[in-house]
Amino acid sequence: MGHFEVMATSGLARRSVLGLGAHSVELPAFMPVGTAAAVKSLTASEVREAGFELVLSNTYHLMLRPGVDTVQKAGGIARFMAWDGPVLTDSGGYQVFSLARRCKVTEQGVTFRSHIDGSALELTPESAYEVQRRMGTDVAMVLDVCPPGDAAPREIVDACERTTRWLDRALRARTQGGPLVFGICQGGTDLGLRADHLASVASRPVDGVALGGLSVGEDIERTWEVVARVAPDMPALRPRYLMGMGRPQDILHAVSCGVDLFDCVMPTRSARHGQAFTSRGTVSVKLARFKDDSGPLDPGCGCPVCRTYEMRYIRHLFVSGELLCARLLTLHNLTFYASLMTAIREAIQKDELAALVRSRLSLLGGTLEGGGDLA
Repeated sequence: MGHFEVMATSGLARRSVLGLGAHSVELPAFMPVGTAAAVKSLTASEVREAGFELVLSNTYHLMLRPGVDTVQKAGGIARFMAWDGPVLTDSGGYQVFSLARRCKVTEQGVTFRSHIDGSALELTPESAYEVQRRMGTDVAMVLDVCPPGDAAPREIVDACERTTRWLDRALRARTQGGPLVFGICQGGTDLGLRADHLASVASRPVDGVALGGLSVGEDIERTWEVVARVAPDMPALRPRYLMGMGRPQDILHAVSCGVDLFDCVMPTRSARHGQAFTSRGTVSVKLARFKDDSGPLDPGCGCPVCRTYEMRYIRHLFVSGELLCARLLTLHNLTFYASLMTAIREAIQKDELAALVRSRLSLLGGTLEGGGDLA
């Protein structure tokens, strides 16, 4: 079983610790996404050295390749990927949204058509839990229904009701000594539905509660309103997880509302597109202005990339299509995120979070010329 304790607060924000077996995770925390048991372009030790204690992987993708048996025989997902730390696995529920054309949802569960070879794959609330248990995950997310941002009201109500029924089935299937189980609150941007579904999920014996079904096509201002209204009412004695949202400004906003845990592909995907998060805003390394720039990517960063490489070299790697560019930018971006989370935890400890949020948002509000919007 896990252990969760709030150590300090600053406004609604909490500094806490989540115990997972032999490991402890300091919260608020960001989880790098390792969908297929790998954070793209980095080794597990590089992810650890960048400052992370918990990573996320995906049940659906690992079931397809390499398969549950392979992961289990390897000693579990952490050992399989040579990661010295705990792992949270998504249930595959998000794929109900992202792979909507390839799946059929019934009361029993979800039947997918593999994006690899077209073969049928069924996930039920019970099997999603069992797969995660067999893979040795530390935190298992329940199978849920994630409606799109433009879903009709009836569809959102149905998603909430089915997610609750599936949660009950998953909880009945859990076994002693298995992973922690987090429930997921749906409801779209309807604040009334969100409140009702949160009450249903929180009333169950879950080890944590997540806000799902956000950043799926709805307006970002509405997303922030939902987080601001719902997060403070999430159970105070359990971890609060905002799924799939990870712009730095989103994290700052959500932490201020009481959220503890985040994941997003943003830092790794942005790196592969030549975009870096820096103390000066978002930088697009392909710009011609950097062709002869002998300075570091970010003068305010002490990561191995900024200590070692000049901006003109990184730009050269990107325009030349060299894989090293993606590796370097991924390492830098993840270090930026880890440093942001450390600063947030320290500010909460000192009860100075509001000042940190104001100063960071003043830098993150804009981008350097050509940087673009990463949303």
